[in-house]
Amino acid sequence: MFDERSPIYLQVAERVRADIVNGALNGDEPVTSTTQYATFHRINPATVAKAYQQLVDEGLLYKKRGIGMFVTPTARSVLLGQRRERFFTEVVDAMADEARLIGVPLSEVIDRLSRFAAADEVYGARGRAER
Repeated sequence: MFDERSPIYLQVAERVRADIVNGALNGDEPVTSTTQYATFHRINPATVAKAYQQLVDEGLLYKKRGIGMFVTPTARSVLLGQRRERFFTEVVDAMADEARLIGVPLSEVIDRLSRFAAADEVYGARGRAER
């Protein structure tokens, strides 16, 4: 369930972020209680509490005293904005740098991406992959 590559609390926080992004958790919805999460995943409740506190500090969760933790109404849009920025920085910028390095004109990259965009318009984003 959890791996050795990073601390468990960071993995818990990332799972909650993923649930927010994919719509499994929506704004103003409660997250699983610390105790329930810890019991289900057989981890220390303090680990879950640390992950939840990180998400509170990031503005993605908020506490309702005596009730629990809830997703902020803006959490999904905040995370999507962060992921868009990371996508352009880590993928698009890196792709452009690699293209330049190996001598592929950026116009060819743009042409290829334009073909993908055209296929998406005809078949839908998943249709292109299913062809």
